[in-house]
Amino acid sequence: MKREDTIDYHIKATWHAIARMYNAEASQYALTVSVGYILLNIDLDKGTPATKIAPLLGLEARSITRTLKNMEEVGFIFKVQDDKDRRFFRIFLTEKGKIAREHARETVLKFNEAVLAQIPQNDIDNFFQVITQINQIIDQLVPKNASLPEIVEDLP
Repeated sequence: MKREDTIDYHIKATWHAIARMYNAEASQYALTVSVGYILLNIDLDKGTPATKIAPLLGLEARSITRTLKNMEEVGFIFKVQDDKDRRFFRIFLTEKGKIAREHARETVLKFNEAVLAQIPQNDIDNFFQVITQINQIIDQLVPKNASLPEIVEDLP
């Protein structure tokens, strides 16, 4: 079987194309795809607990620690310590972060509009159905908290 015949090849290739497109747009505003997604996932009014941001993006908390620190240094976010439990912080957007968030939001909406203008709604509905099923299959195949070696060993 050629790699072009596998499901994951097409998902990965498409995601990389989207990321390249988003990074090209984001670079005009000194942003990256990762920063843009974090900005889009911070609640504008209540902030977002730092521990909740990574799971919203499908990542481990330790994988965004440096990005959050850089975002704070650049002035996109600020942290507020939790009154009840001083170990936890809530992340809020600064005015600069809100402006950057709006650029990220506009980029995502522009891409969605371009796709929706060229692909019939029925095909979009089918795509969402299939991608949801693929995620359900992944959830069945991969135990929560499994490490990569365990996953690789279990593959056929």
